[in-house]
Amino acid sequence: MSTHVPADLEFRKELAQTLLSANLTANDLVNEPDLAGTILRAAAVPARHLDIPFPDKRPVPVSAGSVDINSPLPRADVFIITWTADETDALASVFTPGFSRDNWHRYRHNFDTADFKPKIRSGAPAQKVNRLGSWMMTKVGSKSVIVFKSELHLNQDSISTGSGTATLPVKALFKQVIQEVKPELVLTIGTAGGVFENHDLGDVVVTRAAKFRLSDEFKNEPFNGQTFKSNWTIPTARFADAEVLMGRFANNLIEPALGPPSKHFPWTGGLITPRTNVPGIILEGRDMPAFHPILTTDYFEFGTSKNHLDHDVCAVEMGDAVLGLVAAELGSAAPHWAVVRNLSDPQINGDLPTRPAFPRDLDMQAHWAAWYYQSYGYWTSVMGALATWGIVAGL
Repeated sequence: MSTHVPADLEFRKELAQTLLSANLTANDLVNEPDLAGTILRAAAVPARHLDIPFPDKRPVPVSAGSVDINSPLPRADVFIITWTADETDALASVFTPGFSRDNWHRYRHNFDTADFKPKIRSGAPAQKVNRLGSWMMTKVGSKSVIVFKSELHLNQDSISTGSGTATLPVKALFKQVIQEVKPELVLTIGTAGGVFENHDLGDVVVTRAAKFRLSDEFKNEPFNGQTFKSNWTIPTARFADAEVLMGRFANNLIEPALGPPSKHFPWTGGLITPRTNVPGIILEGRDMPAFHPILTTDYFEFGTSKNHLDHDVCAVEMGDAVLGLVAAELGSAAPHWAVVRNLSDPQINGDLPTRPAFPRDLDMQAHWAAWYYQSYGYWTSVMGALATWGIVAGL
């Protein structure tokens, strides 16, 4: 199979590892949190109180008290999974107000079995924290919801099993949690790179389709290049409410005044005026072609004005198509699913220099994509979590 392989593949993979592990604290390494402890208190992530004025169906976290880390997950109507510290903090702000990610229950059910630990490379996030994830139960109206942070990642865990084939423990995680929770709906949410020029920083793309484009350890897997779909109707009745709530935090998405990095450049226009973004929900089948998929890659990819990813996909990230693969294998037993991805970096100017022409540190396209991701990860993820609330509240 012919796949796109960026000239700076190893750099992009290193960048992905850096971004996925950003903003972790000592608490993230603890499997039985005791926030009264001095060390943990010093590293504690505070619960952000956003005072979100939900019109109704305000998320109400359900504390389960002490939970055995090796227990299976409880049943719930909806399962929401996310991936990074910023994404989890935003999900907690919206769905478990008053409880930061430090307060979520740890989860390592079956971690030591053949499906997981032996198939996770040494040094991967899950090996470092010795668990599969963390979670908390919440209620949105009559719907029970589990919010979950995965410690497994498509491009972080694999051990080679051959030329272009590798272990994929996050696939086993999806299967396990679906079997335990038995949800009617699974939503995978988080940050993504924008691919359309007219999509704003903080916009949220919602799609029932996901596509693999894998260039390294999975390039010869049979699922590479495949697109997966979930054929159901996404409820939109509460999207307008969600967008009103998103607009309350739009001032956190203002892009800074920009100009050349040195006065040596022949630029006389001063700084470009800061850009204001108005976050909204972009739904495939309504604002894009039906089933316009998210793109799953095994390295840090981003849309540019020249790579034309918008022709084929709605945004780009590093894992969602695994859910589609699992759902396809489960067949009629699979829940409905969708991808909710907030744009943490907009489409990048394709005229900027890239690594093939310059040393690594002068890859200005990757620089700006990563800068946006790191600078706006939490607040764009708040937009994604609010859009997710709009879906759950509309069920």
